[in-house]
Amino acid sequence: MDLATIVIVDAVLREGGIRAAAAVCGRAPSSVSAAVKRFEQAVSMPLFRREGTVVVLTLEARARTSDIREATAKIAAILEAAGKEPAAPVPPIGLVALDRFVRIARTGSIRATAKALALGQPQLTRQTADLERHLSIRLFERSHGGILCTATAERIIPLAETLLDIWARLTHASADRFRRDVATWRLGAVMPLGPESEIARMLASLTANWHRTRPRQPLFISSTTADDLLAGLRSRRFDAALLDVAEIPADCDGRLVSQTPLVLAGPAAALSELGANLPRLLATCPIAVPSVRSGLRREAARFLDDTLSEAERRRITLVEVDSIPVIINLVRQHGYLSVLPESSLARVHLPPAMIRLGPAYRQSLTLVWPRGTLAGEIGELMVAMMKMSAETRPASDSIPDHPPTSA
Repeated sequence: MDLATIVIVDAVLREGGIRAAAAVCGRAPSSVSAAVKRFEQAVSMPLFRREGTVVVLTLEARARTSDIREATAKIAAILEAAGKEPAAPVPPIGLVALDRFVRIARTGSIRATAKALALGQPQLTRQTADLERHLSIRLFERSHGGILCTATAERIIPLAETLLDIWARLTHASADRFRRDVATWRLGAVMPLGPESEIARMLASLTANWHRTRPRQPLFISSTTADDLLAGLRSRRFDAALLDVAEIPADCDGRLVSQTPLVLAGPAAALSELGANLPRLLATCPIAVPSVRSGLRREAARFLDDTLSEAERRRITLVEVDSIPVIINLVRQHGYLSVLPESSLARVHLPPAMIRLGPAYRQSLTLVWPRGTLAGEIGELMVAMMKMSAETRPASDSIPDHPPTSA
């Protein structure tokens, strides 16, 4: 790692993006982007994530911002002590060169330092000369009895030591994170529909059983949409994924974990009056649906396509809300309709009225993992743990069966 890269990364964090930092630093965006990649690789920490068309700081980058800013301040102080102008470009000085400079200064001998580092003395002498050339100063006065630090070197030494300590904190944190990541199994899962949902119950069962039987091997669970889970599997961000679709991707292995009946939920009065005429009911009330990236949305779309003609589909109002709890409240309190898993509503306080859509419409939960990896054995274990404490739910006779009308 070199001083210029750290300064560029600090500018990126301050300005919030590559192009803005490039303008401030007077560099090409490609050069700034390359510096960010070098830094991310060195500390094993992504600085940014993309959310749609917007690039935002990761939480880990925010946590390390103060260290990076302190490092930049020490770099500026080192250059100032060397007599560099504040606006001058940061020279390409590596932290390894600074570390060796400090070691030489503390031992008072290039030969002894070279021996301790298992380096050739000519190599270390050449690196010291390069550091002096980049800083445009003399760091050591040489004599027959060894070397002496110049006054400028004496001012730089504590600054360099602090900078090296900051870098050690950053790389130590990345080393700890790397060790945790190697031992951790990472499961991606579709977002639970609420605390009473089948997904939440199974993930809680998995977490408790995993912690009890494999306490030295952490399990990390992250929730997102089905499309993002598949992308995470391909990039190896996840070792396995719990999808809300029945199909197993072609490049994966997997197991169907559960299937839950879907219902059309909505205002009791509307369902009672118009339940026998689904096209009219669907045109009367706005319909809340989740994101198109979710498996549940695909099932809802399939139900609407099977139930409505093209002309009838043009008359309905779809409202996309990427949060099932919000959708449930829209149904319970604001007169909306929605296609939801029966289990997500059965235990809700004052649940809405529901019409079961029949066996053709179900939310399927499937655990998948990359084909040809060691995840297969762990995947089978996860499936067993999810089912280990499954509750037997009584059928809800109060919900009428009502197969949808074909278009």
